[in-house]
Amino acid sequence: MEKWKSDKSYIELVNDILKHKDFKKLKNFKHHGDNRLCHCIRVSYYSYLLSKKLKLDYKSVARAGLLHDFFFVNNQKVSLKERIKVLFIHPKLALVNSLKYFELNKKEKNIIYSHMFPINLYFPNNIESILVDLVDDYMAIYERYFTIKEKLSSLFKRKNKNILVEERYS
Repeated sequence: MEKWKSDKSYIELVNDILKHKDFKKLKNFKHHGDNRLCHCIRVSYYSYLLSKKLKLDYKSVARAGLLHDFFFVNNQKVSLKERIKVLFIHPKLALVNSLKYFELNKKEKNIIYSHMFPINLYFPNNIESILVDLVDDYMAIYERYFTIKEKLSSLFKRKNKNILVEERYS
């Protein structure tokens, strides 16, 4: 999914975020089998495309979609208890981090803070928030599916290779 790189109108809306040194650090955090930066870009870009088609506030959607997981907890290095806690509190962490570096409008704040509804119980108060929440859910499932598919594929290739080697030397 590199189509977003050639979409000049999208890049124009989010370039300040994409170039920000702390935002770029999201690449170092595993997320849904990929990294958090790629996940945020996918959520942002597909939400942006859908909101344009639906004649919604695509600017707020693009920017907030990019910032929805702007937090620095490494889920790979914390206990299960901490991971569950992060599941509930990361929208607030992302909003706090976003406000440190970027000016956000009321809609963008709601998109970021409510993107885990109904898990975090902070209600989305506009259609754009609901859209980003749904795209985020879809992308999480999509990314997990392809991660599992790749792992299974490599596992079966290894097993089949071993079977061929065993047959050849039996």
